[in-house]
Amino acid sequence: MPHLTAGQAAELLGVSPDTVRRLADRGELKASRTAGGRRRIDGAELARYVQRKYAPAQGERASKSARNRLTGLVTKVTKDKVMAQVEVQAGPFRVVSLISREAADELKLAPGSLVVTSVKSTNVVIEIPNS
Repeated sequence: MPHLTAGQAAELLGVSPDTVRRLADRGELKASRTAGGRRRIDGAELARYVQRKYAPAQGERASKSARNRLTGLVTKVTKDKVMAQVEVQAGPFRVVSLISREAADELKLAPGSLVVTSVKSTNVVIEIPNS
């Protein structure tokens, strides 16, 4: 299993390394220590933490079929006569969506608008990042 630094875990969670350290200190996120005293987070443990944190409450039903929902801020809207390209910053993630201009106008999308993006795809690519 891969072991991550507090900084790497923080980047994946979209929080600060200090937050990861506090989670470990409170026992919410299990961490081990290297011989030099640095925290290491087990990758599988981080995955379990994320699943616990974002799991729906007992008996709660989702109102949407898309599970990959990211709340963010619109950073840019580019429109032509038919389509609009909407860029959203959702934590560390940049999401770009192509929607109809009519939909963008109805939603009054502009930089600074708070939105929720839903990502649903039949093809998901997974890559291993360079270390």
